[in-house]
Amino acid sequence: MTPDDINHFLQTQFGDRYEQPSADSWQVETDDYRLLLLSADGSWLRALIPITPAADALPFLSQILESNFDLTQETRYALYEDLLWGVFQHDLATLQPAQLEAATAQLLKLKQGGIEIFFNQMVEGQIRKIIVAAKLQGQSLETTMQTLDRFYAEGVMGEMGEGEYQQNALSAWRRQLERLWPEVDVANPEIL
Repeated sequence: MTPDDINHFLQTQFGDRYEQPSADSWQVETDDYRLLLLSADGSWLRALIPITPAADALPFLSQILESNFDLTQETRYALYEDLLWGVFQHDLATLQPAQLEAATAQLLKLKQGGIEIFFNQMVEGQIRKIIVAAKLQGQSLETTMQTLDRFYAEGVMGEMGEGEYQQNALSAWRRQLERLWPEVDVANPEIL
């Protein structure tokens, strides 16, 4: 791809939302994201999208690295200048418009997902550990739920007060426990 090809691609994909601040850089800015494209020494193209502050991402670094290995396709997560970025790099000479289109779509998907997916994975891993412990103690799903209810009432699981918030939290626990309970095999627990 040439810079003219990149301009044509961005015009086609993003219309007037893109600009070219210099001969080797482009950006697309909306209310939801800022996508940057940089040509490094005229031979490589790097597309970047900031996702979240690095401090927010660090607790999930293990899941982020696993995602780079398993899920991010031609894009990657990267930490730079106190931010978690979605990054795509490719040799300009061999880059095809379809590859850049797929990469920008994937970068936008990473941005949209944020770090919530990693938080959810962490929570699911913790719930699986609770299920393993409960099953090893011979507890039923209902007994486990009653124990969690008691822990919340006693403040062991944090102060929630009374009312709607507490009921919503307990309902979320119940849904997750009911969903994961049959999947967890104590003879072969897959604890994250």
